[in-house]
Amino acid sequence: MPILDVQHIEKHFGATRVLEDISFSLDQGQALAIIGSSGSGKTTLLRCLNFLEKPDQGRILVNGEKLFDADDPATHREEEVRKKRLHFGLVFQSFNLFPQYTALQNVTLAKELLSQERPDFKQNKKAILEEIREEGLSLLAKMGLSDRAGHYPHQLSGGQQQRVAIARALALSPDILCFDEPTSALDPELTGEVLRVIRGLAEQNTTMIIVTHEMAFARDVADQVIFMDSGVIVEQGPAREVIEHPTQERTRQFLARYAEQ
Repeated sequence: MPILDVQHIEKHFGATRVLEDISFSLDQGQALAIIGSSGSGKTTLLRCLNFLEKPDQGRILVNGEKLFDADDPATHREEEVRKKRLHFGLVFQSFNLFPQYTALQNVTLAKELLSQERPDFKQNKKAILEEIREEGLSLLAKMGLSDRAGHYPHQLSGGQQQRVAIARALALSPDILCFDEPTSALDPELTGEVLRVIRGLAEQNTTMIIVTHEMAFARDVADQVIFMDSGVIVEQGPAREVIEHPTQERTRQFLARYAEQ
């Protein structure tokens, strides 16, 4: 059984079709790269998976559990959606760190807020918060940022800020970690350091969906690739096969344009 099963997702903004009949599955420990031109629907798809947008049609299942069904209003309730977002960690294009908080505070904030809902929080507040702090420090160490825990976002490079954002996304132990063009705001040197972190996560069999324009990275790191164009999946399959030997003309044209850039 796949960890993620996306069935016939559609999304419209007014009369504009953004996603049409999107279906795919992802197994535990796999990395899926989604490629395509700007405006092809990649970011909207990620936002639907994270319930930042509500699909107009289709279903989303994680570990066989129905998280969303367009035909089942019970899956649309805001209190349910809030819980379901915890299945997905999302790393944005822009880092979206809280400027008033340190790197460590940015990583631990969400878990600290959620911990207040635990029935034993009042009795064990100090121990619970210390455990969260230690977990946050461990995640920053995993990102190579042990010496930056007390730094504020303005004191960090773009690559360091994005690594803090990755640690923050991992803090809630999501089933699936999603990246939306995580290097688009970085220069080439900083791009490399972020891609190395994501490559390391892939080597640890972290289940990931990566919207990216880094074709070589997608080819070498992802297990599967989806090519999207005009809101539809044009081609999907093993990463190296799709990128090196595409079968669809639209895929070939896209990859040719990319190679010329």
